[in-house]
Amino acid sequence: MNDRYDAGHGGDQGEQYELVGYDEYGRPVYRPVAPQQAPQQQYDPYAQQQGYGYDPYATGSRQPAPPYDPYGTGQQQAVPSYDPYAGGGPQGGAPAQPYDPYGQTAASGQQPRVAEQTAYIPQQAGPATPTEDTAPPSRPERDYHTEQFAFVEEADGDPEDVIDWLNFTENRTERREEAKRRARSRLIALVVVLALVAVGGVGYLWYAGKLPGLSTSHSKTGTATAAGAQNRDVIVVHLHNTKKGGTATALLVDNTTTKQGTTVLLPNSLAVTDEDGTSTTLAKSVDEDGSSGTRDALDTVLGTNIEGTWRLDTPYLQNLVDLVGNIEIDTNADVPDPDAKKKGTAPLVHKGSDQTLSGKMAVAYATYRASGEAQNAQLERFGQVMQGVLRKMSSDPTAATTTVQTLAQILDPSLTDKDLGTFLAKLADLAKGGDYKTALLPVQGDGTLSAQAAASVVKDVLGGTAKSPDQGSAVRVYVENASGVKDDTEKARVVLLNGGFTFLGGGTATPTATSKVVYTDAADKQNATEVAKTLGLPTSSVVKGKTASNADVSVTLGQDYKPSSS
Repeated sequence: MNDRYDAGHGGDQGEQYELVGYDEYGRPVYRPVAPQQAPQQQYDPYAQQQGYGYDPYATGSRQPAPPYDPYGTGQQQAVPSYDPYAGGGPQGGAPAQPYDPYGQTAASGQQPRVAEQTAYIPQQAGPATPTEDTAPPSRPERDYHTEQFAFVEEADGDPEDVIDWLNFTENRTERREEAKRRARSRLIALVVVLALVAVGGVGYLWYAGKLPGLSTSHSKTGTATAAGAQNRDVIVVHLHNTKKGGTATALLVDNTTTKQGTTVLLPNSLAVTDEDGTSTTLAKSVDEDGSSGTRDALDTVLGTNIEGTWRLDTPYLQNLVDLVGNIEIDTNADVPDPDAKKKGTAPLVHKGSDQTLSGKMAVAYATYRASGEAQNAQLERFGQVMQGVLRKMSSDPTAATTTVQTLAQILDPSLTDKDLGTFLAKLADLAKGGDYKTALLPVQGDGTLSAQAAASVVKDVLGGTAKSPDQGSAVRVYVENASGVKDDTEKARVVLLNGGFTFLGGGTATPTATSKVVYTDAADKQNATEVAKTLGLPTSSVVKGKTASNADVSVTLGQDYKPSSS
């Protein structure tokens, strides 16, 4: 390959050359320097010049350049001009042709191309003639810089491995972020659920009146109003002992407002009024007046609205306990086997907690009354058995109705199998949830209700104050004898019954000088005045105050009461 630098054809080898740059292949480009010094002009490839010099786009004269001494010898050498593409060189000391990178001649006309000759480079051997079949002289090694070359960047690793690693790290990061988002969502949902449960629990406690921290005065203030506005479903159940005789009575109460269930035990000594207005006991009323008469009498005394009567004979109670699968209660006495013929036989029911009772054992425990015990002791055992049955009864109305129908007992016409089964299912649900209790109605020795003692049961459980009488019904008058004369109670009863009032005996009290006729509601003021006139008492004895819970008007007979004047 021929060198692109040519010293010229027969030109002066003493000419000086100067380095003017590098071509696109990194090789040095020289041009000849005139012998005399001349001011150097800036190279302008586009300027218009005159003469034979280098002008790729227009003709112009070439201006001499300062001498070039690449090795600092102080000698000046002429450097011939070159044409890297046309191969031209200095012609016998004549001005060299200009450098034309695109192979074009000056504007004066196209110049003939000459054979390319090897350019002369200082400190090298002279160029070989074209006829010599020799290789071009070797060039000295140059110190090239990295900016002169374009290097190809080679990948330092397998691109597939890099892509796989990036995908792996990206997927793992996404999975971590997704896991964090799910954890945050679950935490937020948990917090929301806990907040709703807390709000609901507080609301229920507030609604049921169980929220702690409320003042006692506030609770007492709203008790009467709240109790009167509550809805209650009540039935009365009479347990008949078919072997030994006797009865036990209780009220089953479902407070649908507060979601509370209660068994109210009614002592047999409770004084009630029969259909003719005569005072009698609850036990006698059950035996003599039957279910309908006793229900009305209890409504009168307690101010309740009993919806039905459930007569439960002991054989049916035994079957009921067996149907629900036995009961578990805490027994308070050893009960002997009623069918045992020998003394000293092991008791049928043992005293202790969590005793499992079959149907026969439940009947024996519910009707047991030890020698010298009051009737209330046996009544409380009956209440334990009833609550145990309710805890084992199904809470499903259909299943509870099936149980009642399986007993095949004859019910009161006012209470059907479906009604009783649905009612017992509701109470069973309350008993299983711990919202059920048993309460004994306190009755004085003479069978009457003390206003203070009965308030907690009559007002809180059964509705607070006595039920207002229907239009045209008799006014209930509670009479307490404080005159010191025992017969005055009977005389007052006769007078009141003859006057069309319902008599409620209140027993005796500490003697007092002045009689009083008390009413609570303003609507009963006129009734209280009529009661005073009927008893022969002055109208000044009529005052507003607190009456007995089961009466419209309360009368206290003082020593000024004169039955003969009635």
